[in-house]
Amino acid sequence: MATLNPYDLGLDKSPANYAPLSPLSFIAWAAHTYPERLAVVHGPWRTTWNQTYQRCRRLASALRKRGVGQGDTVAAMLPNIPAMYECHFGVPMTGGVLNTLNTRLDAEAIGFMLQHGEAKVLITDREFSPIVSRALKVAGRRMLVIDVDDPEYDGPGERLGEKDYEAFLKEGDPGFEWSLPADEWDAISLNYTSGTTGNPKGVVYHHRGAYLNAIGNIIAWGMPHHSVYLWTLPMFHCNGWCFPWTLAANVGTSVCLRRVEIAKILDLIREHRVTHYCGAPIVHSMFINASDEMRKGIDHKVSGLVAAAAPPAAMIEGMERIGFNITHVYGLTETYGPAALCAKHPEWDQMPIDKRTERNGRQGVRYPLEEGMTVMNPETMQSVPWDGETMGEIMFRGNITMKGYLKNPNATAEAFAGGWFHSGDLAVLQPDGYVKIKDRSKDVIISGGENISSLEVEDVLYRHPAVLAAAVVARPDRKWGETPCAFVELKSGAQVTEKELIEFCRGNLAHFKAPRAIIFGELPKTSTGKIQKFLLREKARSASAID
Repeated sequence: MATLNPYDLGLDKSPANYAPLSPLSFIAWAAHTYPERLAVVHGPWRTTWNQTYQRCRRLASALRKRGVGQGDTVAAMLPNIPAMYECHFGVPMTGGVLNTLNTRLDAEAIGFMLQHGEAKVLITDREFSPIVSRALKVAGRRMLVIDVDDPEYDGPGERLGEKDYEAFLKEGDPGFEWSLPADEWDAISLNYTSGTTGNPKGVVYHHRGAYLNAIGNIIAWGMPHHSVYLWTLPMFHCNGWCFPWTLAANVGTSVCLRRVEIAKILDLIREHRVTHYCGAPIVHSMFINASDEMRKGIDHKVSGLVAAAAPPAAMIEGMERIGFNITHVYGLTETYGPAALCAKHPEWDQMPIDKRTERNGRQGVRYPLEEGMTVMNPETMQSVPWDGETMGEIMFRGNITMKGYLKNPNATAEAFAGGWFHSGDLAVLQPDGYVKIKDRSKDVIISGGENISSLEVEDVLYRHPAVLAAAVVARPDRKWGETPCAFVELKSGAQVTEKELIEFCRGNLAHFKAPRAIIFGELPKTSTGKIQKFLLREKARSASAID
């Protein structure tokens, strides 16, 4: 006979002791507790937390009046401006799902996303009207289009929609009575993967995960209350790594930025005494390569998060030398952005800078509110030993892993095989249990039967004083099968020959790992600063065919 658990008898969930987790609760708390504290800055624009909350409620109310409700998709084609921040609260307040669109994509990709996500409403900035007008034709579905005419933008672009965003807000009620989701597992946002081959996959986030990762950002980074955050990271990228919701929980200030320009960034850091920002390695390299005169006057502590499969050690070292406090995080669209961090230890401060940089450049350990992160053999699903040598695939599990891929059960099942999310990144577990990426599975170069990590070669290239950015891919070779081919972008005014750079690599690597060819020029990058290796692979194959 089963024994009844006395802790379950008569102790049930009720409104008095249970509420679904949702980041929407953060803005209500911020507006109630610190109503007059500065929430959003954009040029001369200033709104307090009370005003921002009212604008979000107006947006929710206006959308509800237009029929947006539970499970409806509202797409946003916007840069880092106040309207984009407000969408992160106003859309889910209706029960709807926010689909932030990558503003650097072409019309065909945007059209696919609008069609696949079944967008009911599109909120779009006038700057992107040429792409959006074509994307709407590709999507082939009717939707309400709302234009945002940002006062900080004075370039070309026509209005495509029925109404301007500010006029649309006036349709809404600033006291709109919204409610938490009935189930914290309900979708809050839809984010599409980069889709470098085939159509992109729609990654679905839930309220619970967004809530937990928003808080996890504060814990992992040690963010003080009322931080001042500069939006160098696009809010369309993994919902800005959940930082729109983090800033509400932190009751911080969001300093908006339409485009990443180093002079403007440094001006804003000085003017608003920005304390925190996030970005890809290329953004941090802009800081390193800025002149001392441009950085002059920044005399307060500035903390940055850097994310990449493996940020170059030279970049981390360079940021430390100019006085910025950099923390390395790692994650994917499928993990709400960062789900791992290189947690720092005080004793590392006593190490020489090169050793400290090596420690701080690892992918590290799981985020405090993610339940699991390890490196496994994907065939046996057994963890690899902590020897720093045995490679496996990085796996995640827990509350800040996606619900799955929209309308793609096969891809979801494949991604979650064995009860873990398969990242596709190859790594080792070092003796202290920290994860260190060796490569993407598709980026390993197999030359004469030997595996070459493209990231290892790139790390050496970044050490050369003339190199601004580098990427290494496989180039077909009749004798060896594949050999490393490096694409290099030089710093302004710098000069180095192909031969000199190859010799530099041979002086720091086993000779078989050094590039056999180097191609100079600007590297193709995504809107978040990631180098598009799939384009470089095509160039390497074409160059090989010509040779």
